[in-house]
Amino acid sequence: MGAWSWTYEGYDPESERLREALCTLGNGYLATRGAVSETSSGPVHYPGTYVAGCYNRLVSTVAGRRIENEDLVNLPDWLPLRYRMCPEGAEPGPWLSPDRAELTGHRRTLDLRRGTLVIRSVYEDDAGRRLTVEQCRLVHMGEPHLAAQRTSFTAEGWAGRVEVESGLDGEVRNAGVERYRDLANRHLTGVRTGAEHGDTLWLRCRTVSSDIGIALAARTRAASGGSGTATARLTERRASHTLVLPVADGESVTVDKTVALYTSRDPAISDPLSAAVGEARRAPAFAPLLASHRRAWADIWRRAALDVPGEAGRILRLHLFHVLQTLSPHTAELDAGVPARGLHGEAYRGHVFWDELFVLPFLNLHFPEVSRALLGYRHRRLPAACRAAREAGHTGAMYPWQSGSDGREESQELHLNPLSGRWIADHSRLQHHVGSAVAYNVWQYCQASGDVEFLHTKGAETLLQIARFWASRAVWDPSLARYRIRGVMGPDEYHDGYPGASAPGLDDNAYTNVTAAWVLTRARELCGALPAPCRRRLFERLGLDRDEPDRWEDLSRTLHVPFHQGIVSQFEGYGDLAELDWAGYRERYGDIRRLDRILEAEGDTVNRYRASKQADVLMLGYLFSPGELAGLFRRLGHRLDDDSWRTTVDYYERRTSHGSTLSALVHGWVLARIHREEAWTYAKEALIGDVADVQGGTTAEGIHLGAMAGTLDFVQRGLTGLETRENAVWLDPAPLPQLSKFRVGIRYRNHWEVDLRIRAERVRVFVPGEDGEPVRVMLGGRAHTVAPGTARWLDLPGHAGPGPGPPGPPGP
Repeated sequence: MGAWSWTYEGYDPESERLREALCTLGNGYLATRGAVSETSSGPVHYPGTYVAGCYNRLVSTVAGRRIENEDLVNLPDWLPLRYRMCPEGAEPGPWLSPDRAELTGHRRTLDLRRGTLVIRSVYEDDAGRRLTVEQCRLVHMGEPHLAAQRTSFTAEGWAGRVEVESGLDGEVRNAGVERYRDLANRHLTGVRTGAEHGDTLWLRCRTVSSDIGIALAARTRAASGGSGTATARLTERRASHTLVLPVADGESVTVDKTVALYTSRDPAISDPLSAAVGEARRAPAFAPLLASHRRAWADIWRRAALDVPGEAGRILRLHLFHVLQTLSPHTAELDAGVPARGLHGEAYRGHVFWDELFVLPFLNLHFPEVSRALLGYRHRRLPAACRAAREAGHTGAMYPWQSGSDGREESQELHLNPLSGRWIADHSRLQHHVGSAVAYNVWQYCQASGDVEFLHTKGAETLLQIARFWASRAVWDPSLARYRIRGVMGPDEYHDGYPGASAPGLDDNAYTNVTAAWVLTRARELCGALPAPCRRRLFERLGLDRDEPDRWEDLSRTLHVPFHQGIVSQFEGYGDLAELDWAGYRERYGDIRRLDRILEAEGDTVNRYRASKQADVLMLGYLFSPGELAGLFRRLGHRLDDDSWRTTVDYYERRTSHGSTLSALVHGWVLARIHREEAWTYAKEALIGDVADVQGGTTAEGIHLGAMAGTLDFVQRGLTGLETRENAVWLDPAPLPQLSKFRVGIRYRNHWEVDLRIRAERVRVFVPGEDGEPVRVMLGGRAHTVAPGTARWLDLPGHAGPGPGPPGPPGP
């Protein structure tokens, strides 16, 4: 494999769905899994096409209960293109596909630099006649509604014709996740097909309940080897064109298929069908389409510079590719959130969780307009969050753990344990800490971008309403002389209640309470910083009492944080739980990442044990620098020095099963500061989480977007200690031996492509351009300024060198 390519050699049916997910192509508006075009959905293959924000709701009966679920909809399949050999003087051969015995060679190559997927297959029949098929596919990064594939056929040892059938398939369902097999899955209705202009097919339909109109148009033409003859075939749910192309021995013929997709959610169109047909008809030929697509990708790669040597760098580039395919500059024009599994599959039903907490910090420094749009998704759903809080008897905004189209709570009420086959009550909607994640993202975006207008309007409104929720959620406990937040779940997700308790929920989850204190502090601070007219309008709009910010100040200092044996407790009572026989369970089961499922299948519950699915308390070390975290605890009346934090980290490291792809990422991030020799083990697992499918079959259902973006931010911020606050770039590098030399390019305020070069003992900062204010850099307690058009080498604390070299342009 090359540094900019990802290749799978040979055909492996058991790995096909994983490869389809990892070879997905997208542009932020739509994405299509990297399935071969010759086959339809089945046990081996799962072609899927998804449009950001296109959801539909269906009702299912599960365990005797009517359950309503909203899903990101699998749209009609535009890939179908099958073919067969028709040698002179012989009967036509079978329709060929990689599943047939005639296959003698197969390679799938994802070109990350150019954003294309090339699939090469070689077939040979019993008479020794060979057909080599090479297909180049793209989902256009510059024109978000267009996709295309060019397929070339080369005859060896025979002459005759190649028969090609190109189509659109509306006979699709959401069937990409085996655990959901008992749920209703037919989201499309009213499918109609048609043909226009001789070479263009169309298909239109609507979603069942959300009533979103969808239309696809496909133009199929012979690009070389003669014009061929085309015949259209239309059925209720499928449309196809058949082309018969003459081919000589040793020569090639080529077919181009160009597809346009629109929905009724798109702006500036009269209707999806006319928009799709018009776009497909007007689209240029494949070669210029490919050229403009490559130019669009080149621009994006310039804005997202991250250069890490070796295999780690190659995997990081793949991660960045998939992040940019899900959240591109086109996202800035959409009403869409951050789908936890990208636009790559149907796991988690395409819902929006807290994953933006791991995604936006990277985007803030490259594509701030995308971050702002994603925060706009949250702000537009602020009324729904306020309504949810009122219905629960609180004030402010209670954001849902899972969100989709309209901001209501989309978390399932039941989930299936595949080990026991039982449907179990799901209480994950008690993870109210998602609101703190939204507030954190608002603050971090504004600090990085300097977007004061957003901070003083939509950002302030969001942040203050979340603070109001925490203030109404906290109850005074006179026995502790502290406020408490009861009946919640933390990021761990294993623990949803106390052993034997009749009601779900835990008290004083440390992560929840500390982040709530942070939100209250920032909200109080923001109220004081707002210009007086802006503050007056905002208070009137929200109905805020003048004394509310003062109460936030008090709460931010008096929320209860539980401890046991000098350890920050995951929640009140955690230290009273039983210890798990970790060695015994590993010996019996091997992989115990999903310990909750194992224990439930045994008739036990993880609620009884000191065992965590993923980082919970340790998430605090992911969000906050060591100094800021110590300050938060000091504000809450506790001392958290390096030794006590290290003891807490060691305690939970021994009691975590890493049942989430985010867990290794957070552990690597935290350990890079206190146990560098162990950090790489976790960082490496986070890197290979999807490419090696370490969670055992989950990546085939969709990539883990938060973990992928998190690995990028692990390099960008985790190893550099990069913070953007107080109108400066703060650096506190902690490079690992395995990642001690790398380059990060960022956009800071009005400075595009600021270049950071990290070495084991020094860091180089280059600010491009000729005009503008210098960038203030804080490193080791000292302030440095770097003027536009200059570079400075800065020594890391404890590594004083001979002094900085002369300024200059960035090197190679």
